[in-house]
Amino acid sequence: MNELLSKENLDYQERAREVAEKFVRPVAAELDRTGEYGWDILEALKSYELTGAWIPKEYGGQDAGVLNLCLVVEQLSRACGGVGVAFAVNALGSFPIIIGGTEEQKQKYLPPIASGNSLIAFGLSEKPSGSDAGSLRTTAIKDGDDYVVNGQKKWNTNGGVASTFTVYALTDPSRGMRGISAFIVEKDTPGFTVGKREDTMGIRTVPVNELEFADCRVPASQLLGHKENVGFKNAMMTLDRARPGVAAQALGLAQGAFEWALRYTSERKQFGQTVMSHQAIQFMLADMATQIEAARQLVYHSARVIDSGAANVNKIAAMGKVFATDTAMKVTTDAVQLFGGYGYCRDYPIEKYMRDAKITQIYEGTNQVQRLVIGRALTRELKELTDHLDVVVEHFPEVDG
Repeated sequence: MNELLSKENLDYQERAREVAEKFVRPVAAELDRTGEYGWDILEALKSYELTGAWIPKEYGGQDAGVLNLCLVVEQLSRACGGVGVAFAVNALGSFPIIIGGTEEQKQKYLPPIASGNSLIAFGLSEKPSGSDAGSLRTTAIKDGDDYVVNGQKKWNTNGGVASTFTVYALTDPSRGMRGISAFIVEKDTPGFTVGKREDTMGIRTVPVNELEFADCRVPASQLLGHKENVGFKNAMMTLDRARPGVAAQALGLAQGAFEWALRYTSERKQFGQTVMSHQAIQFMLADMATQIEAARQLVYHSARVIDSGAANVNKIAAMGKVFATDTAMKVTTDAVQLFGGYGYCRDYPIEKYMRDAKITQIYEGTNQVQRLVIGRALTRELKELTDHLDVVVEHFPEVDG
């Protein structure tokens, strides 16, 4: 696979692998146990110049694109899925500003994120609107030079450590999803509170919090792009660009679990020979390796398509996300099986991979929703396909019907 990566790609991959092995792997189990954020890991990411890789150079970043973002996330997630998403979620939170912010907003908020001195979270989901992102209830009503925000956000990864939040709310409730706007909200804004932290099954090192808004006055200057009622489109464009990052997290988890399974089955002996030497186990390992490589190709391809500037990326982004995350769940589950009873014990590292993998099938669009996205894209493409087949029928009338 490395032959298909550029020198720049390999550089990002190698730096991320070094951070993962030196700074992430030794503390992954402890961070999972305590739920503490990996501040020392963040400092290492800064020193290796990996923070803000996806942010344009004019705003302090490296303009390295989505593929390099994925390569970094994959390597971090090989060691700890929680650290992988703790890195990737800063891209999710800042993409709305990159896509739709004013020049002033970009100059103010992107450089601190690029340097790693500021963390950001993405506030879209609510209790009644997870997959149905268009049915928000949080409102932002214009009052003079401010918007008064009321409501609650759910499932905000990075919520407890972020200083900046991109938040979506209804500025025109009568228009439904067409009345959604996006705001940049700072942590110390009066009326804004970071609420309950979720006690999650996996990715425990990164805090997932509720966000609460009670007559929170957000200055009109914080309206993203200074445009009302374009927030839903901004959110969908953001998720299309961010989904390869989730797919890369899943890919790294699958690869990391697979490597542990290879090592364990090559050392563990049963019936007088290594577990790996049994044909049934070789078949399992072969399937795992094949699925991981297929996922890797699709994830990298989806990232390259986005980096190319292609207009319609939702189908390929959804394909990469659904395939890689389903692969991660299957591979990590099979890896636990290969460890036998030890795989079920926290004394061994493998059960954490399975716990971390499950969320990748759920957040940033459940895999059921991803299949809907793919299916709808295929429906839109049907007209072009039908026109092509109609030409074929003209030349081969016997195939008509």
